[in-house]
Amino acid sequence: MKSSFLGFSSLVFGIALSVNALAQAPAPAAPSSAPVAPAPASPAPAVTPAAPAAPATAPAVKAEKKPAAAPVAAGAMEGKIAHYGRKFNGRKTACGVTFNANAMTMASKSIPCGTMVKVTNLKNKKSVIVKVTDRGPSTPDRIADVTTAAARKLGMTQAGVIDAKLEVRKAGSKGQKKTMKKAKKK
Repeated sequence: MKSSFLGFSSLVFGIALSVNALAQAPAPAAPSSAPVAPAPASPAPAVTPAAPAAPATAPAVKAEKKPAAAPVAAGAMEGKIAHYGRKFNGRKTACGVTFNANAMTMASKSIPCGTMVKVTNLKNKKSVIVKVTDRGPSTPDRIADVTTAAARKLGMTQAGVIDAKLEVRKAGSKGQKKTMKKAKKK
């Protein structure tokens, strides 16, 4: 009986040693798609278990800023437009004319003053011919502002901001010269 107890206790002791050795061994790394370097030839000293490797992630992609105007063809561009109106009635515009919300006019950052432009609402295909009489808009994501009268004809008074196509119909030289004279005086 005594010999069987010794055999049993040595078996338990052997299992305890094996469990202890497993507890000190580093945890296996999580599977990844990266190639694994071969283990060194010499045995490494016992170290605390390492945390599993984090899965590789793709680098963050920066959002590209869309330009306000997308060139379509010579003398045409597409982008967002809005409307402005009555609170500016009676004021002088950057092109030197008196603003009238009931006139068929628009403000543009880049189209010369006095230019006639066909504005088309890309959603409903309605269009109007307007004259550039002001500079703006001040919002960087828009390419133009039209008066309330033009907004009504375009069917955009409820939407506020729409995608539109601008096509130059007749370049304005008189308004452009006037704007250039104002710029030189400042």
